[in-house]
Amino acid sequence: MSLAIETVTGEALLPHVPALSRLRATVFAEWPYLYQAKPDDEGRYLQHFIGETGAAIILARDGAETVGAATCQPMLTAHAPVRDAFTAAGRDLATHCYFGESVLLPRYRGQGTGVAFFAAREAHARSLGLRFAAFCGVVRNVNDPRRPADYTPLDAFWRKRGYTHHPEISAVFRWRELEEEQETPHSLSFWIRELT
Repeated sequence: MSLAIETVTGEALLPHVPALSRLRATVFAEWPYLYQAKPDDEGRYLQHFIGETGAAIILARDGAETVGAATCQPMLTAHAPVRDAFTAAGRDLATHCYFGESVLLPRYRGQGTGVAFFAAREAHARSLGLRFAAFCGVVRNVNDPRRPADYTPLDAFWRKRGYTHHPEISAVFRWRELEEEQETPHSLSFWIRELT
């Protein structure tokens, strides 16, 4: 199945916000995030990419339906926990592109879209003159009873893309898990690649 991959920036993102909000809510409800989305929060979060210079969202579409998306932005405009983690690690924020989420509906996985998302985000980072690409993944206990028996971590996929895990660089984000009343802290560790 061939999907259309498109890099979208600025005001051109506006008509995609409702579909992207639904997509994020659907995919992040799965393990390992178990994120309980609020529609208003999702819309506000996505507005950040519309207003930030250098930010982009890569869309994957099956016809008119948006079935996947991946975000990127200069590290200097990333959310505070990300910037703080890199500052504390002594990294130069001005040389890094931060790749936020990469979400894809299950029926489209394993067909090359994840590779296309990385290629498009790396191309965007290079177009901005940024030397490094970085992203983070949530840290979960491998013995967590909520972990699906068939879950496969993406570490091998990320390594194949040239990324190195840096567990010494981490950030904490708060979100409400499914069926929870309160937000709780979640640790995320970073992966980095030098772009050539």
